[in-house]
Amino acid sequence: MTDAFSGQSRTLVVGIKGRLCAVPLPHVIEIMRPLPVEPISAVPAFVQGISIIRGIPTPVLDLGALLGMLTNGVAERFVTLRLGERQVALSVDSVLGVRELDVSKIRELPPLLREASKDVIEAMGTLDEQLLVVLCAGWELPDEVWQTLATEEMAS
Repeated sequence: MTDAFSGQSRTLVVGIKGRLCAVPLPHVIEIMRPLPVEPISAVPAFVQGISIIRGIPTPVLDLGALLGMLTNGVAERFVTLRLGERQVALSVDSVLGVRELDVSKIRELPPLLREASKDVIEAMGTLDEQLLVVLCAGWELPDEVWQTLATEEMAS
């Protein structure tokens, strides 16, 4: 959600392998402890499998693998995202909370999928175009941006 008056965009900040990422908050359904994941065959490496979340079979995606990092596939949290009428769960190491990002500075931030391989992006687009759109709307937060956000939050 973007506040037209303040130029702020609400995001959920998550951590994966020492990197911080911001996902647009309007797409976030909930954050939870990881649930059991049933592996499935013939899917890209970033798809860990299917988990039953609130009675709905939900694909679980390893955010680290999406970003081109080697991961062990063990998550501390799932972040469930809304993709139209469907949902997916992102497997992440940590959830740092909701933060307001200045819209004027968002364009300066590296996009979340900047280091994802062409194959990963193509596979994601083939499997679920809405997922690709949501993740392309996310950003990686360099340390200095995170420190500024933390300082501003402590001051208010």
